[in-house]
Amino acid sequence: MKSWLLAIALLAAMIGAATAAEPTQSLLNELVQPHLSAPDKASEGLPQRQAGTLHDDVSALFTLEELKDGDQTLADLTLPDDEPAADVPLAMNDKVSHFITFFQTRGRGTYARWLSRSTRYLPMMKEILRKEGLPDELVYMAMIESGFQLHARSWANAVGPWQFMSATGRRYSLRIDQWIDERKDPVKATMAAAMYLKDLYSMFNNDWYLAAAGYNAGENKIFRAIDKYDTSDFWELSKGSYLKRETKEYVPKLLAAAIIAKDPARYGFTEIATVPVVEYDTVTVKGRTDLELVARLTGTTYQSIKELNPALRHWCTPPNYPDYELKIPKGTSVRFAQGLTSIPAEQHFSEKNLYSRYTATRKDNLKQLARRFGSSAGELAELNGLGIKERIAGRTLIIPVKQPVNFAQEGRRETAKIEAAAAQYYTVRKGDTLHSLSRRFKVPVKVLAAWNNLKHAVALKPGKRLVVAKTEKNVNTKG
Repeated sequence: MKSWLLAIALLAAMIGAATAAEPTQSLLNELVQPHLSAPDKASEGLPQRQAGTLHDDVSALFTLEELKDGDQTLADLTLPDDEPAADVPLAMNDKVSHFITFFQTRGRGTYARWLSRSTRYLPMMKEILRKEGLPDELVYMAMIESGFQLHARSWANAVGPWQFMSATGRRYSLRIDQWIDERKDPVKATMAAAMYLKDLYSMFNNDWYLAAAGYNAGENKIFRAIDKYDTSDFWELSKGSYLKRETKEYVPKLLAAAIIAKDPARYGFTEIATVPVVEYDTVTVKGRTDLELVARLTGTTYQSIKELNPALRHWCTPPNYPDYELKIPKGTSVRFAQGLTSIPAEQHFSEKNLYSRYTATRKDNLKQLARRFGSSAGELAELNGLGIKERIAGRTLIIPVKQPVNFAQEGRRETAKIEAAAAQYYTVRKGDTLHSLSRRFKVPVKVLAAWNNLKHAVALKPGKRLVVAKTEKNVNTKG
């Protein structure tokens, strides 16, 4: 009799658990509030573009054809331990339910495009995350960051499928300069994102919600919120006014996107067009090589080579990258190698003129700008379709670049600044306490605790990595 009662009790527990795990249809269909406007992507401390200067990002030089094409902007909804990290808990609450409903209704077209585009990159991205011991659900951060658009660029100049700012990208070894922007490389950007997410997961005591919020707003913003509200519960933090609306909605949007993507048909996405996974060969080119030549040798088009190599900013491989790994159509590597060998090295590349953009001030005129940039008023007028005496205040003009830029040196200087400002870590040893580390690193206990999401009296586990410094050093950046 006892065994029968035990079996019945176990069966009841299993049924109860299964029921709790699935949201009710009424909860999923409930529209919590009207459609939210696109979140503000502004980040704390971002530099604003000033009129009257060349667009000073070291990557802001183009050929005329590239200037006409331009970068894609975000038109859709804006949205390190060795042990494997825990899965992202797919919580269901009113906020998550709201975004599920939104994606099923007013955001349906956007989400359907995201799902379709995702089929091209999900296998590769998930494989990278798994190799780094990270949960699959994190791949949907790329979905809400960019909709899996490799050339996506926000108004704040976050770039690529994982929307890296240049400082963070360089911190995680992505090369960003005049010739190449590896934030757009789906493989390298995903690897960098995995490293960053592992660090965030560690910083926030293995809490994926705080790690995701930190990815969106910056870790310091979340640490300050934790200190301000004296809680490390994301849902409690999101009730206050300190975090921006975009960050408060980032986690529920991520959860909603992941929940739907795991079972699209259940939520009404039954006819999604799939995009084939990109297949390619990789070859090493020793020097600067025209992509037009690569296209001819592989029997394809220039545009196809550009699409296979989204990190390349211009018409050729980088001049200061002697062993650049170039992607070419699958099955063409032998044909390419044989063809390239038969062509003299000096014919692998042809020089082209470079241009930048300049936003004119009220005091500017074409003659002054021509003198300033070593051009002529007639050339500037012709390039921009203007009359020589026409008013140009507020206009963004194309400016020919006469003097070469040492992009390698600029990249080194920027990297040195970033490395100086990056967080420094300490691995806890037996006997360490927050107070002893506070004295050692000259950081208040309260700040150490906030940086690492710890209680003041918590016992430190040997082997745990702690953030012990976040201040910018004075560095000699001269090349």
